[in-house]
Amino acid sequence: MSITPVPRGAHLIRRLIQLYVGLALYGASSALLVRAGLGLEPWGVLHQGLAERTGLSIGVVSIIVGAAVLLLWIPIRQRPGLGTVSNVFAIGITMDGTLALVPDVHGLAAQVAVMVAGVVVNGVATGLYIAARFGPGPRDGLMTGLHLRTGRSIRLVRTLIEVAVVVTGFVLGGSLGAGTVLYALAIGPLAQFFLRFFAAGGKPATEAAAGPADQAPVAPGPDSGDTTVSARTPEQAILPQ
Repeated sequence: MSITPVPRGAHLIRRLIQLYVGLALYGASSALLVRAGLGLEPWGVLHQGLAERTGLSIGVVSIIVGAAVLLLWIPIRQRPGLGTVSNVFAIGITMDGTLALVPDVHGLAAQVAVMVAGVVVNGVATGLYIAARFGPGPRDGLMTGLHLRTGRSIRLVRTLIEVAVVVTGFVLGGSLGAGTVLYALAIGPLAQFFLRFFAAGGKPATEAAAGPADQAPVAPGPDSGDTTVSARTPEQAILPQ
């Protein structure tokens, strides 16, 4: 019995839907963390701090920061995709939209429930938009671009960027707390699980994303203890190490 292949057009439409549903859920999940009031994800801390200082909505600040980070791709010679540009606008818009619909949460039990929901939905969203394979978000691309240009490990580059972002956001008035810690601990396993679950084409994400461009060797970081040259797919690079 032969299996009828999925038409290319239908496959593309599925990936586009997956991308935009993922970005919308990402914005919604960030808004839930704001409403929980127990701490935001690293970039959310920065966005909230800037929003407090400028009087702009946190969604608008997210768009401005995303666009600014995208400009930093130029000197590190990163190439944006449809998902990259969409990420800049879609997350901020859906974040503000969700904040307009979801009221403030009162009571510790309700806050914890909303915080956990925000982290889980963020994991689902991350798996959806990365597995759609339309390019990384501006912040992820900055991390992987610096990794490639400096030869430093993904772990080190990600840590340095996120520590700088969290400290700056906290100084500006962003919310740092249990939600920040929970996000840091849980987002890696959650995103890895949902990335494989939502892999476009029904293949494991690392296989589905593989191609000639993905096989370029990446020099190991100085803290890896490994002298061999290894290849890393975009999904492996983006997820927490």
